[in-house]
Amino acid sequence: MDVSAEQLIALLILLPLLAAAAAFLWPRLGGGITLFATVVLLAAALHLAAQVLQSGTITHRVGGWDAPLGIHLRADGLAAFMLVVFTVVALPVSYYARGYFSLRAHTGASPSHFFWPLWLFLLASLNAMALSADIFNLYVTLELMGLAAVALVALAGDAPALKAAMRYLLVSLAGSLFFLMGVALLYAAYATVDLTLLAERIAPEPVAWTALALMTGGLMAKGALFPLHFWLPPAHAGAPAPVSAALSALVVKGAFYILLRLWFEAFGGVTTALAAQLLGVLGTAAILWGSVQALVQVRLKLLIAYSTVAQLGYLFLLFPLTAGAAGAATVWTGTMVFLLSHATAKAAMFLAAGNLLLTAGHDRIKELGGAAHTLPVSVFAIGLAGISLVGLPPSSGFIGKWLLLGASLEQGQWWWAIVILAGSLLAAAYLMRVLIPAFTRDPEFKPVVHVPRGMEWTAFALALLSLTLGFFATWPADLIAVGAAASAGAGGAP
Repeated sequence: MDVSAEQLIALLILLPLLAAAAAFLWPRLGGGITLFATVVLLAAALHLAAQVLQSGTITHRVGGWDAPLGIHLRADGLAAFMLVVFTVVALPVSYYARGYFSLRAHTGASPSHFFWPLWLFLLASLNAMALSADIFNLYVTLELMGLAAVALVALAGDAPALKAAMRYLLVSLAGSLFFLMGVALLYAAYATVDLTLLAERIAPEPVAWTALALMTGGLMAKGALFPLHFWLPPAHAGAPAPVSAALSALVVKGAFYILLRLWFEAFGGVTTALAAQLLGVLGTAAILWGSVQALVQVRLKLLIAYSTVAQLGYLFLLFPLTAGAAGAATVWTGTMVFLLSHATAKAAMFLAAGNLLLTAGHDRIKELGGAAHTLPVSVFAIGLAGISLVGLPPSSGFIGKWLLLGASLEQGQWWWAIVILAGSLLAAAYLMRVLIPAFTRDPEFKPVVHVPRGMEWTAFALALLSLTLGFFATWPADLIAVGAAASAGAGGAP
């Protein structure tokens, strides 16, 4: 059956919402409903991406109304790419979560029936965010994403999880408030919230600069960019393993995606090279600070969480490197390949860490020696994902970093190349803290729970995907070239 692009766009938003309602009404069927929905969503995202590659940007006018009165949903290359990222990670996380929560229920922990509707609601908000073509709907989806993520963090129900969720909620609400103030300023000044119309009307003047600063600050908080990252480590480390994987792989990418839409589309004629350099400096600080903090952590999930802080910093090197006239298209490709690599690798690491925590009853690094003897597949998954995070060939992480490294040298901005290399060395150092004792020592713990092999292989499959995606780096490059944001970046903005 031939499915139109408009039907695919509607399916990607409505299916997870309907599935969330069904999972809430029939909690015992929540795992099966979610798994079926994520399979369909992945197929729909891939089909839509293929149509975008073939036909170009696809716009759906909700209710038949045109902008500025109507709401537009738009699938260009960047949107289609993000939809693929979201669904590629969502399917294995959903499969893993079925075993994870079933195992927790059998060991006496309270089963988390609310995970399934919240997880599907989060996916719906992420998909709607990717397809939104105006800044007010971006705000709405950003807020819905944040509320679902906060509720997922609190699922563990213990005091540390509730404290982390409350901190996350306050930061998320503050970030949303800043973003909304920017939306209000732009609408008052230019009488539209449509991204395309804003790009045509906006001018380099104080109201535009103020709105950009407010919205960028709010997205930095939601995206956990240094120094507004303080909510992320406790939230990711204290949440159940499937939630940690979703937060690190997907949620923080949502805020980054909106930032790309603003800087390279709506505010393309307003941003400055100095502001882009500032974002690069903050990204550098994130890489170095997050890596150093990962080196001193005593818990595995906290180490991985601080690694997320560090790895997110690489994404923000896009802004100063696209400020130059040369190599902007290469920078876009490198950043998107790295984004996909990080999403799959970090999800794999959190799922593998969840296996270790369940088996040992804790995730204290010093007491996980010899873990490879008990959970060889999970430890190998951490090692394979680490290859991509460090940036060793032939991983997709290597391709992403190599393209960013080449662009920085080509443009004469050699300091970013030093940062990339330093971050890779630090990543290797903190990963070796886990891998060397895990492979070389005898087991130092007695298994509390025996994790099903399917949960181990899920983490391994994601790690293997992160490793092998480097062979298909041309596909993201072709896809993201379709649409306004990437073409603006290639033209030298900001």
